[in-house]
Amino acid sequence: QVDLADSGGGSVQAGGSLTLTCKASGYTYSTNYIGWFREAPGKEREGVAIIRTDSSGITYYADSAKGRFTISRDHRKDTVTLQMNNLQADDTAIYYCGATTQWVANPLDLKDYFIWGSGTRVTVSS
Repeated sequence: QVDLADSGGGSVQAGGSLTLTCKASGYTYSTNYIGWFREAPGKEREGVAIIRTDSSGITYYADSAKGRFTISRDHRKDTVTLQMNNLQADDTAIYYCGATTQWVANPLDLKDYFIWGSGTRVTVSS
């Protein structure tokens, strides 16, 4: 069993930055992908940034995140961090840490993820 605890959300002005942290515990070695999804008001949950947990550390970003967000992983601390810069009002959402033990064709597609944190709210005001 793997448990995820996400944190770091808050309220910022447009153009500001936030850092989200996901702390994994349990059988973390069993996961293949871990990263961040978000659910904006009235919208479906979508993938934002994912990192492979093997030695490759390959990262995947949604188009909306490219150039502004950076995902990274600390193996020793079992944490995954999402550095978000130049935040815009459209980034307002609840951000969820998610993980999967499966090998998937599209790591940004949430359909194969079944391990979730409780979410952390990000509010960006313009």
